[in-house]
Amino acid sequence: MTNFELYNPTNYVFGKGQISKLKELAPANTKILLTYGGGSIFKNGVYEQVKTALAGHEIIEFGGIEPNPRYETLMKAVEIIKEQNIGFILAVGGGSVIDGTKFISAAVKYNGNPIEILQKRILTKDINAVIPFGSILTLPATGSEMNSGGVITINETQEKLAFGGSALFPKFSICDPTVIESLPKRQLQNGVVDAFTHVLEQYLTYPHDALLQDRIAESILQTLVEIGPSVVEEPTNYKLASNFMWCATMALNGLIQKGVPSDWATHMIGHELTALYEIDHARTLAIIGPNLYRVMFDTKKEKLAQYGERVFGITGNSIEDKAEKAIEKTTEFLHKMGMLTRLSENTDQFENTADFIVKRFEERGWLALGEKQNITPEKVRAIVEMSY
Repeated sequence: MTNFELYNPTNYVFGKGQISKLKELAPANTKILLTYGGGSIFKNGVYEQVKTALAGHEIIEFGGIEPNPRYETLMKAVEIIKEQNIGFILAVGGGSVIDGTKFISAAVKYNGNPIEILQKRILTKDINAVIPFGSILTLPATGSEMNSGGVITINETQEKLAFGGSALFPKFSICDPTVIESLPKRQLQNGVVDAFTHVLEQYLTYPHDALLQDRIAESILQTLVEIGPSVVEEPTNYKLASNFMWCATMALNGLIQKGVPSDWATHMIGHELTALYEIDHARTLAIIGPNLYRVMFDTKKEKLAQYGERVFGITGNSIEDKAEKAIEKTTEFLHKMGMLTRLSENTDQFENTADFIVKRFEERGWLALGEKQNITPEKVRAIVEMSY
């Protein structure tokens, strides 16, 4: 097991009716910016619960944060905070709203052009250099409610870039599983697949001696396989909803990543598909993931075989046989979750995609991705072309 530090200061408040605790969690005598997305919080009753809990607070609202939040939109909120002397931000939404709020938090006091936080991947570590924020989760998927990272899209350059730092953990996150009852089926499908792939990125690497991390990762995967299709059809089932929400948080709150190698190349390639074609984030992962495992088969086959045995109960005559079956089972699960796993099924403008992504990665200096730094631009090309 490699050396690690585990730091997670987020107060995670889970369960039915917990939004009422907002009145105890929000800072007193502080002007609050309320951030949200397209307005679903007005339809599912969350907005009314928030306003009731924050009675007596001075609140300024900032709506319209997009799925795949845009830098240009978020900078408008940064100006509002500066003009209105706002001291706290409350994100009410899914991963995009929370990610966007993290960027707003970091950008307000940044000494320079805030776009550098994304393009130069500057880590935000100084707790005094951010605006504190909390979140109320309305869509389980990204784990952003209990981690310190995010992903933002820059419209002008068609880039989707990650950022983060230890100063960007939410002060608190309220997670009531009943909020998923009003979510569209597509968003629930996306949430399950996003969480599932987050675990795979930290797990499907190569055998190591961090036994507990593997077992925890496998338990999350097994749970999502068990409940994923059902929670999409029965979002009012609290047993399913609560396990789904907790799995999504555990998939990316940092715990299973400690002491182990991780990959993230599927995400890095997938982000480009979202930036280019506006394909839902989770659906880009479903397109790229299985083909990355095929192209990188020789270096991942031992862990693929373990995954197949422990998560899907696969048996076989060899490591290769079990590893191949594991990829097949993964693809079957993605299809069961409503994913279209070919780029050509999601867009008809895909012919030059591999060339574009490879060129962009080369320009950024992303020449060695993955847990062994062996996913070269040519490997990226092969993965994308196999995904057509």
